[in-house]
Amino acid sequence: MAPIVELVARRYREAPGNYLAFFSSFAYLREVAAALRQAQPDIPVWEQSAGMSEDEKSAFLARFEVDGRGVAFAVLGGSFGEGIDLPGSRLVGAFIATLGLPQVNPVNEAMKERMEAVFGAGYDYAYLYPGLQKVVQAAGRVVRSSTDRGVVYLIDDRYQRAEVRRLLPAWWRVEA
Repeated sequence: MAPIVELVARRYREAPGNYLAFFSSFAYLREVAAALRQAQPDIPVWEQSAGMSEDEKSAFLARFEVDGRGVAFAVLGGSFGEGIDLPGSRLVGAFIATLGLPQVNPVNEAMKERMEAVFGAGYDYAYLYPGLQKVVQAAGRVVRSSTDRGVVYLIDDRYQRAEVRRLLPAWWRVEA
């Protein structure tokens, strides 16, 4: 968690604004949010919680004011990873601390086996493609049009793998 907290704090200090930080679970996001609050108590932080009402979701989004400042924590693939529009300076960046892979469970494993039999790439169809779709959707919260500017940090060593990189937009710069 310490490297993630350090990255988020450093980027926030370099370019203050509103950021979304996406995690694989509520437990993970709560741990990192708590660590950021402890290490950097002056950075405004707010969190998605499980089962938010429509009013709570609206309040979460209302904190993304024009030229606002803070870091919001959300679950990748959840209600704030797609279908929300925070144009201009309402959102200047995102941190995606997961590859977004679906859970290993009997349904996904059956899908993997079937896709393997039909296409020969069961893992990719059952796990990798759906996970990266969530990542690209979350990144799309920052850059929605040709006039938007922002930054997206992909925080997971697996983004360095060739089989993952080939599935991401070619213009996404990857730094080690």
